[in-house]
Amino acid sequence: MLSYVVKRVLQMIPTLLGVSLLCFIIIHSVPGDPAHLIAGVDATDEQVQSVREQLGLDRPLMEQYFSYVSNLAKGDLGESMQSERPVLEEIMTRFPNTILLTVFSVVIMVIVGLFAGILSATKPNSIRDNVTMMFSLFGISMPVFWFGTMLILLFSYYWPLLPSGGSSGFQHFILPSVVLGLSSSGVLARLTRSSILEVIHQDFIRTARAKGVKERLVVYKHTLKNALIPIITIIGLEFGTLLGGAVLTETVFSMNGLGRFIIQSIQFRDYPAVQGCILFVATMFVVVNLVVDLCYSAVDPRIRYE
Repeated sequence: MLSYVVKRVLQMIPTLLGVSLLCFIIIHSVPGDPAHLIAGVDATDEQVQSVREQLGLDRPLMEQYFSYVSNLAKGDLGESMQSERPVLEEIMTRFPNTILLTVFSVVIMVIVGLFAGILSATKPNSIRDNVTMMFSLFGISMPVFWFGTMLILLFSYYWPLLPSGGSSGFQHFILPSVVLGLSSSGVLARLTRSSILEVIHQDFIRTARAKGVKERLVVYKHTLKNALIPIITIIGLEFGTLLGGAVLTETVFSMNGLGRFIIQSIQFRDYPAVQGCILFVATMFVVVNLVVDLCYSAVDPRIRYE
């Protein structure tokens, strides 16, 4: 197990270098010059050029990239052009809000998605199955920004029960967590249904029923346990995606999170901030995938990592 973890960690290095190179090329290909934004509308060409020299934007691209990578090796993600603060400090300021939103959303997704999937799988092709799958399709199809706006109108405007934006207290996380959790639960419900239906007709399930095991134990102990591998996979993928910053949700609810910071940095052409955020998100995603892979062996003892 330890050798496998070390191998995966070493494999992260070329992956993250590739992400940094691709991100560097894309962000520098976007039209616009951050020096003009920083210097101001009325700045002269000399002032703009002076800003470019201060930021190092006058150097060749490859020289800028190698300088960026050498700073990465020291744990330095650069300095934000907007706030003139270290990018890592800006990320760590906002990341707690994003991770809280992610955890709350995944909890809602797991509860609703698993429950709906099990309900559908235990009575396939029934009215309950059709209704549950209809709502799961609605969750998959509806735009997050529309659903968020509807909840704001309902629970913040017509019934002022919850705040419409911000991230300073627990109440501010309720609506965005519901939006993300219910949107993601549709995928989990359908996957849970298909995984359980694949397992529930196997011989060991028929044997358990023939021995007189209660149906609830058959479903939750025998069937669900053997159907968890794809379910864990989709939960891990959703967790990693949400950790990257729920851009639309954080924007709709005006949350001070990582996703909103990425949008603001892109609008400002803040190269170091965008590159640092994307690299941080990629690192989190790779780590989550590693944790998911390690969870497989805990669920299925037949899986061994050498």
